[in-house]
Amino acid sequence: MTAAANPAARSLGWIRAQSRRIGTLWRRSLQFRTVLITLGLSSLAILVIGFTISFTVASNLFSDQVDRVLASSATATVAAQRYLESSDAADRASVQAVTSSALQTVTGVSGSADIALFRAPGTPPASIAPPDFLSPDLGGRITADLRERVQENPTGQYWQSIELVNSRGESVPGIMVGSQLEIPGAGFYELYIGYDLADAAQTLAFVQATGAVGAVALIALLSAITLVVVRWVIEPIQAVAATSRRLAAGDLGVRLPVRGEDEIATLAASFNGMADTLQSRIRELAELSVMQQRFVSDVSHELRTPLTTIRLAGDVLDGQRDDFRPATARTVELLRTQTERFENMLADLLEISRYDAGSVELETEPTNLVHLAGETIESMHELAVEHGSELRLEAPGGHLDADVDPRRIRRIVRNLVGNAIEHGEGRPIVVSVDSNETAISLSVRDYGMGMSEEDAARVFDRFWRADPSRRRSIGGTGLGLAISLEDAVAHGGTIDVWSRQGRGTVFRLTLPRRRGIEPVVPPLSLEPDDPDATEPRPPSAHPTDTAAIREVRDA
Repeated sequence: MTAAANPAARSLGWIRAQSRRIGTLWRRSLQFRTVLITLGLSSLAILVIGFTISFTVASNLFSDQVDRVLASSATATVAAQRYLESSDAADRASVQAVTSSALQTVTGVSGSADIALFRAPGTPPASIAPPDFLSPDLGGRITADLRERVQENPTGQYWQSIELVNSRGESVPGIMVGSQLEIPGAGFYELYIGYDLADAAQTLAFVQATGAVGAVALIALLSAITLVVVRWVIEPIQAVAATSRRLAAGDLGVRLPVRGEDEIATLAASFNGMADTLQSRIRELAELSVMQQRFVSDVSHELRTPLTTIRLAGDVLDGQRDDFRPATARTVELLRTQTERFENMLADLLEISRYDAGSVELETEPTNLVHLAGETIESMHELAVEHGSELRLEAPGGHLDADVDPRRIRRIVRNLVGNAIEHGEGRPIVVSVDSNETAISLSVRDYGMGMSEEDAARVFDRFWRADPSRRRSIGGTGLGLAISLEDAVAHGGTIDVWSRQGRGTVFRLTLPRRRGIEPVVPPLSLEPDDPDATEPRPPSAHPTDTAAIREVRDA
């Protein structure tokens, strides 16, 4: 059973593979589709025309044969009747001899040896009446329906299609014609003549075979013509497709050859013009981008020297703040905080310019994200307390190391946690870490103000704020999330966001455990288990204080 099933399974698999191959070729090849559709429609048209011609020829040929047979049968019947009427036979032997001669006359005139002669029912008995006659080949061929019609109308002539057997024992189409004869002194007899239509059938078969060969030849010729025409038309389109792919891949100098003055030449000229315009625009944008990057980098570097001087002067003033009046002391404090923010902004601008210039290099090492998250949460604990938020770390998994740049991942975690503290409305913040075979995920969930879908789509834009009127309480630069996304992408990872107004926000960082792993399946779901909650679950199952975080970190 297994041996019998294996060939069937292999055959089925081969059929499926060929079907998939043809389906792929149908989807990807315009030339294949055009040739196949043309051949299909042409074959259908030839098939319809062939059937119509064959049916018409067969119908006309059969009608001609019926007319010829009926004329021949009528002539033979009239000749036999005249012969019988001219005889003066009066005894049984003479009548039988005359009847035999009349049948020979029918055979000679009609050209058919298949003859039957039956005494008509209801004819008065006569002692000189000849016996019935039936040719061997007509046994069982004369139907009761035909005999009934002949008997009902003695002066008429009726026919019916039948099958006859030729001399080689083969069944051939034929026609049976019935009429009546009157034998003087014996009464009425039914006369049936069978005609062989083998010659007509051979003629029809020859016509059909010739038509089939011609149809096959015509389809082959159409195939060759279609293939030539399609290749002549499709090849320039294929060249355009290949050139556009190279252009999309960054080869801005590729162009199409322009030959002639037809539509293909116009397309090639238009494509080349578009490529020239695109190349010039991209070159301009590249130059502008380089100038912008150089400007940001130069400005950032140039500002460091005066900023350092301002920072030193601010530190001196901050050291003597107790000797100043309250208003002056507050001014010194503002100077220190804004100077720190300015320094952070310059650092972020330099980092962004490195990413824009493509000059960022990762210094990866095996890193445990649970330990890194615990350290980051511990360092931000006081800031969370100031804002009334409680930081929690959930780590059901994720204790396996990943090859990442710990400095950049730590910056991502700080930005996500800081963003949650600022927008968390003083509610608890849950940091979750989990892992699987391909990836490690870290999510930060707050229960604060949340965002609309439009705001969530722009949250990683540079210097963008969901609520411009909202004051930055932590002093961010507006570039934190943009830099975090660049850091994640540099590792081959992503940062996704889920948010609902009034129900908080979730940021999920997903990193591959090693570079080049595909596909990466996030071990943490983006949408939280409690999307409508305003508070997390009771903290009994979570390490919520600094000591518990240290336990997770040192595990």
